[in-house]
Amino acid sequence: MSAQSGQVGAGIWSLLPDFFIDRFSRFGSPSAALSRAIVLFERGEFVKAFPLLAQAAKAGIADAEFRVARCYFEGKGVPPSRAEGVRWLQRAADHGHLDAQSQISALCIHGFAGAAFDLAQEKTDTLFGKDERGQPDFHAALGWARRAAEAGSAAGQAQLAYVLTCGPETLRDLDQAHRLYEQSAKAGCAEGCLGYALSLSRRAASEDDRREVALQLGRAAEAGLPTAAYLLGVLTEQGIGVQRDFVVAAQLYRRAAEGGVRAAQLRWGLALMEGRDVKLDEIEGESWLRRAALAGDAEAAALVGDLNARNAKLPPNYVEAVNWYRRAAEAGHASAARALGSLYLTGAGVAEDRDEAAHWLRISAEGGDVASQVDLANLLLKGAGHSEDAASVAHLFADAAASGDSLAAFNYGLCFANGLGVDRDEQQAALWLGRAAKGLPDAQYMFGRMLAEGRGVERNLEAARGWFAKAADTGQVDAQVALAEMTLNGRGGAKDTAAALALFNAAAEGGHSGAMFALGALHGAGHQVPMDRMVAQRWLREAAERGHGYGQLMLGQYLAQGMAGPRDTIEARQWFERAVAQGIGEAQGELDTLPPDDIAPAAQSHP
Repeated sequence: MSAQSGQVGAGIWSLLPDFFIDRFSRFGSPSAALSRAIVLFERGEFVKAFPLLAQAAKAGIADAEFRVARCYFEGKGVPPSRAEGVRWLQRAADHGHLDAQSQISALCIHGFAGAAFDLAQEKTDTLFGKDERGQPDFHAALGWARRAAEAGSAAGQAQLAYVLTCGPETLRDLDQAHRLYEQSAKAGCAEGCLGYALSLSRRAASEDDRREVALQLGRAAEAGLPTAAYLLGVLTEQGIGVQRDFVVAAQLYRRAAEGGVRAAQLRWGLALMEGRDVKLDEIEGESWLRRAALAGDAEAAALVGDLNARNAKLPPNYVEAVNWYRRAAEAGHASAARALGSLYLTGAGVAEDRDEAAHWLRISAEGGDVASQVDLANLLLKGAGHSEDAASVAHLFADAAASGDSLAAFNYGLCFANGLGVDRDEQQAALWLGRAAKGLPDAQYMFGRMLAEGRGVERNLEAARGWFAKAADTGQVDAQVALAEMTLNGRGGAKDTAAALALFNAAAEGGHSGAMFALGALHGAGHQVPMDRMVAQRWLREAAERGHGYGQLMLGQYLAQGMAGPRDTIEARQWFERAVAQGIGEAQGELDTLPPDDIAPAAQSHP
């Protein structure tokens, strides 16, 4: 047939109606059916195209088999079924279709090929509903990828390089993988460009190498690979292999975020939240952070938790914060675990539960959060948590203390002092508290107490007073009270009533109820300071209101006897009862002396 007659024939075909062509295709050759199906597919007429594709596929045409597989994967013209998709993909691969070989290799890597193919073989009623993921099969993936690569497929070369890079140790060959990625990249395969960039980045020794990494990532990003866009964004933000440009980096993060890369969703969300090189949009920014969190990014989940718990513009939503912190904590985020533990301690957003708080603090402590180690130790000293918590905390403190961490040494000493996770041993407690005392006021106070009491070390009042003084100078209120007592009584050094009184006042202003009681006792006794029972009663009331048992007893005595003003036996009775509840035996005797029918004058004046 001449070229002219061929053109005439084509013109005639173009004049025929679609129904005639479709009828001819169904009863014509498989090749004709495939050609017609491709035309219909390009028009979007998938339902009409699929029977023609199936006709050609059943005749063994590899391209038709591949297209049928794609229809099942994408649900075009037929209900979606990964099982049937894999079955037809494998048939196309067996018939030498290179893209099919590369794609079935990828399915094997992700654990989709084996289970889906087995299901297709069973022909069960759940064929279109069941879509399970099995175990990765790198050996099968290697075989399919190698066939495609050896036939010259750039995609097959990239797939084979991936198996040789990320497969089991017995299959790995990084040098061969690097060469394959390079070949694939030169052929223009996007996956090859990405793989070559990653492989080269591990070998980069010069600025030229780094520029090549950025170049290959740019090619992969332009081809539509979101991961490449994200990585190029990181390089652009840091100015590695490419000119530093925060605005361009932000837009690359946006592209990658829209492509589903959760790390990019985190960075793009933060950029919007902070207005960093983009227009500030906190609502859109939080939306992207939530997407990243739901995709499994622990840092994003922790940030969303922070937004709900610490939002300066809106009241805290602790219930919502708990959900996000839990998601992050379960993924191993130490700070989120600590925040969740704190919420359980305070009962914010959840029911108060000290054992649950200890659980999350332990996870945070094991993640390296030093503050959580301290919080957990204090919580365990109060009886919360479980024995394994105590053991794990002691172990964490031991490692850090041995490396010279003063805070860890302090807490390790407390573990020995209280038998927390280790056998109680006051000598070991004194040893570690002494080491920590070189830099920590709390350790200075605790070590001073051990010296004053002769626990774990030889008793030494002078040394104890010295350590109390060091801690008191930093504002440590317990140390101020201990030093005030020794200074008042001349223990371990000179007696100085004025200095002791100043120390008690400083500690009282810091909220120490014992110091308040001491001031009340001193001003009320009149032995070493001028007597002033009104001042004494004021300090005793401060101590009593903070739960000091003997302060409650003495305040009751002052009120019952009218020592600083009118008698008030009704209020006195209340303070005596509180003191009795705290185990102060003398308070019961005071209660017994009060008349049972005593009525305050103020109460008598009301009708």
